[in-house]
Amino acid sequence: MDIRPLTPDYAVSPQIEPGDLPAIKAAGYTTIIDNRPDGEIPAHLHTDPMRQAAEALGLVFIPNPVIGGALTMANVTAQAEAMAAATGPVLAYCASGNRSSIVWALANAGKRPVDELVGIPARFGYQLDHLRPQLEALAREA
Repeated sequence: MDIRPLTPDYAVSPQIEPGDLPAIKAAGYTTIIDNRPDGEIPAHLHTDPMRQAAEALGLVFIPNPVIGGALTMANVTAQAEAMAAATGPVLAYCASGNRSSIVWALANAGKRPVDELVGIPARFGYQLDHLRPQLEALAREA
């Protein structure tokens, strides 16, 4: 498990396992967002078993599968709603943490400077420079 905090309230991670959930809860996370489509992963990591394991520990589990190269504004809206509804820190995961960083950045367009939305994930190796025009456009609409 490799938790990468983008902010005090939102972190991303590569794929987690059910056995990671007790440590995630102990670290103070209250909500887990699964940005990984079931078609990419083995059955024991699919949404339903992960949700059952998370909820058994009292964690909120929200599936928001983001298909690589096919991110939608519905994904961004769902991520934003999950973050807003969280009662504590959120951990979002996908294959590497990149997609979870992208939906975070897009959900925060207009709320944080574009340089932060690109620069914070870059500290962890996520290169979001290509999103600058979209982040700027969303910020103008906000």
